Amino acid sequence: MSFTKNITVARDDIERRITPFAIDRTKYPLVLVGIRGFQSPDANKRGVYDDAIVLLTESVCTGFRANTDPSRTGLNTKVNKGMASLKPGVYPSYRFDTHNGSHPHPAICQRAGVVTVTRDGGKEESGWFGVNIHRGGYNSTSSEGCQTLHPDEWDIFYPAAKAQAITLWGDNWKKNTVLYVLIEA
Repeated sequence: MSFTKNITVARDDIERRITPFAIDRTKYPLVLVGIRGFQSPDANKRGVYDDAIVLLTESVCTGFRANTDPSRTGLNTKVNKGMASLKPGVYPSYRFDTHNGSHPHPAICQRAGVVTVTRDGGKEESGWFGVNIHRGGYNSTSSEGCQTLHPDEWDIFYPAAKAQAITLWGDNWKKNTVLYVLIEA
């Protein structure tokens, strides 16, 4: 699959999709919107960058090819539970920090609140699972439940998100909560 540096999203469409959540945009001026099944709503797959993450502020609305599913199905042997998929919803749970996977790197991490996941096997859980938004791999989406972007997309997305955070919050850009909204296509 070839990757463009971003995908086309219409601000009015994104705003319409998140309106039912009654988001306080004064409290959350930087919103990330994940769209599961963006490229193929009827055939969303695991381990494929077929979703989108939209960076949304008052001045920016840009979409990026992403993955909002775990890379595979079955048991996550690290936690001895089924693989986790973030449940669609609104999560005031993210901050800029470091993803501590096999290759630690700057990311937008679940540091500010709980999230809800559905595990393979059907069990739903809420808690602190480290469902981060981070760089994926070239040969894998590198997700055990995280929201990931292809490295080429990440290299554009993260600096853009960071720049927006610095514009909004100045020196406190790492201390403020980034709202993540996950919706189905």
